[in-house]
Amino acid sequence: MSPLPETSAVEPVVGVTVPVTVDDHQRCPATALLRRVGDKWSPVLLSLLAQRSHGFNELDRSVQGISRRMLVRTLRSLERDGLISRALHPGTPVRAEYALTDLGRSLRELLITLGQWAVTHETDMQTARARYDAGS
Repeated sequence: MSPLPETSAVEPVVGVTVPVTVDDHQRCPATALLRRVGDKWSPVLLSLLAQRSHGFNELDRSVQGISRRMLVRTLRSLERDGLISRALHPGTPVRAEYALTDLGRSLRELLITLGQWAVTHETDMQTARARYDAGS
């Protein structure tokens, strides 16, 4: 077995410069993505739209606790990011239908993996929190 190569004590992760500036943090694509999927409603809406397309009112009725204003804002943000699409159907009133895009489906797969990790390690994290809180 060959020895591990020597590394410096402060070797940055690929793509991360040291020191990390506020500008670096704000421009980071991973940070932007985590903000999007880490908000309160995006994961719920992505999960619903992974099942099939939904109309606005159907989404409104399907998610308890979200205001119509927040639903509109979240849907617009997901659409702007290319994760969902919106199709308008003529009629009175015009009907909007939302669906997951290919990009949204690819992200959904990663969210499923993240969710599975969270379930698998939930007890480990609770134990770590309790140990930390007891030592504080």
